[in-house]
Amino acid sequence: MKIPYFLGAALLLVSCNSEQKKKDNDTASHKVKTYSITQFYGNSRINGGAFSGDESKLLVSGDESGIFNLYEITISDGTSKQVTHSDKESFYAIDYVPGTGEMLYSADKGGNEISHIYLLDNEGKSTDLTPGAQAKSSFVGWSTDKKSMYFLSNKRDPRYFDVYKMDMAGRKQNMLYENKEGYSFSGMSDDEHILALTKSVTTSENRLFLYNRNTGKTEEVSDPDKPGSYSGSGFSKDGKYFFYSTDADAEFAYLVKYELTTGKKHILYKTDWDVMYSYTSENGKYRVIAINEDGKNSLVILDDATGEKVDFPEIPDGDIIAVSISESEEKMRLTVGTSKAPNNIYVYDFKSGELKKLTETLNPEIDGNDLVSAEVVRFKSFDGLEIPAIYYKPLSATASHKVPALVWVHGGPGGQSRTGYSSLIQYLVNSGYAILAVNNRGSSGYGKTFYKMDDKNHGDKDLKDCIWGKKWLEKQPYIDADKIGIIGGSYGGYMTMAAMTFEPDAFKVGVNIFGVTNWLRTLRSIPPYWESFRTALYEELGDPNTADSVRLKAISPLFHAEQIKNPVMVLQGSNDPRVLQVESDEIVEAMKQNGVPVVYVVFPDEGHGFVKKENEIKGYGKIREFLDKYLKGENTET
Repeated sequence: MKIPYFLGAALLLVSCNSEQKKKDNDTASHKVKTYSITQFYGNSRINGGAFSGDESKLLVSGDESGIFNLYEITISDGTSKQVTHSDKESFYAIDYVPGTGEMLYSADKGGNEISHIYLLDNEGKSTDLTPGAQAKSSFVGWSTDKKSMYFLSNKRDPRYFDVYKMDMAGRKQNMLYENKEGYSFSGMSDDEHILALTKSVTTSENRLFLYNRNTGKTEEVSDPDKPGSYSGSGFSKDGKYFFYSTDADAEFAYLVKYELTTGKKHILYKTDWDVMYSYTSENGKYRVIAINEDGKNSLVILDDATGEKVDFPEIPDGDIIAVSISESEEKMRLTVGTSKAPNNIYVYDFKSGELKKLTETLNPEIDGNDLVSAEVVRFKSFDGLEIPAIYYKPLSATASHKVPALVWVHGGPGGQSRTGYSSLIQYLVNSGYAILAVNNRGSSGYGKTFYKMDDKNHGDKDLKDCIWGKKWLEKQPYIDADKIGIIGGSYGGYMTMAAMTFEPDAFKVGVNIFGVTNWLRTLRSIPPYWESFRTALYEELGDPNTADSVRLKAISPLFHAEQIKNPVMVLQGSNDPRVLQVESDEIVEAMKQNGVPVVYVVFPDEGHGFVKKENEIKGYGKIREFLDKYLKGENTET
């Protein structure tokens, strides 16, 4: 029997309503507890994880004290001991000094990014090994005899980083490579004879060279006729091979084995996603390969002699941020995050197969069941291009209880939103805001064609991707389509301001976290140590000293601030060397003059990214206050 069309439609509507009510009831069966910003930043963040000489401890950085300090974790029982007690500057662990028990760490001043390498001796005394007000230094490894460290420094020329070797006993240092050509260091052979160097062409293309310190000759490994991105992945212990990753002749980066004497190349590992990094363990037993697979890392470990995969337990929802294999090659440290918990430290025993979790970083006051797992989604943009995104749906969201939403834009340009944990995102989602973290065209991780799609087109098609992300949100039955805002930091902050300026009716509010608003100033005032990258940056964004300045001015929100009409919040660090505070000062003043509601928060002791818990609690708590007032339409205690 045929059912008349209008009756069939009515029955379908009843069926859909019944299904929706069932879903609503299922959601309501779990009463979601909401948490304060202070509780969310009661979590601990952990970085690093270097093995001690006897492999009984790990040296890490943690912010339990409210700012990053050094901690030691005992592997046998997971107990943690705070080693440093800084209350002003963040200290980031580097490694134990071999054979001494002393420690190396890195720190800058107030987020200015002029990092130095410090030695903490066994008496608790700290010494700056790389002094100099404008000298930026970074650790790059130990000599084979473990008596000296290698580091990069721009103390000779603020524009370029030279390679140095420092004897740890006498603290004497000598320059191994004087960088006069603007190369970037990408590795060195164990005998110190050969350096791997890269030269930027664009942000998506560079060239790879091997420089022989004995002969002074430089040999190009990359093929100029096959442009792509190249990155060194170490030398073999016997000095016969060099390893590198590249996306030449491919969409995604793959791992290559290069024979130094003959120049023969062999593809060692290739898949449908980017090989992010690769290296061998201390004695060459294992090869670690990390793959950027659709917004999170997956890990492949090969027996380097046989090429066979080494099995180890999987961690559900785990994004493997970093790994380190101990000198004995018996243990492996893994730093793993999930969308519902901050990074935790695990240690895997290759012999026993045991995977031990050493930390629990989620605040015990927070029930993980009240948090939301990240979901990878895709939507079609204005031109039919498929755009990937990371989606967070509040547990309280139903068709009968619609929620406001935010389009989240990552930094960069060329960054990527991933499935790992974010206290700010989880706090906002727990507070009833859906979040769609858009990986607009120009984002990394989805092939080099996708990555290059926004070159010299910023604020146009990439912005349209964000707007079409908003359209995707509007179609979800549990989203209040009239209450959608946009939020982002750094380049994402620029995208936020571009949306509020050039598409003023698209989003009800914008939250700009240290975002660019004047491309002419930003590109002219980049730090001197970015000099080797300047040409590549200009190639993607435009050269402010040429005719490109016309377009750069046209896409800079500051010069069109009269078009902004909806409420905006701006957060800024005074010591930011990338996006100067004057950028935010000027756009805020321009909006105020036009009568636009503005909330402005400045931190005098932060740089390009906030790391002190008290500042995060204050600043990010005010984000929710702003959203509750101007997007949700209510005032709620944080």
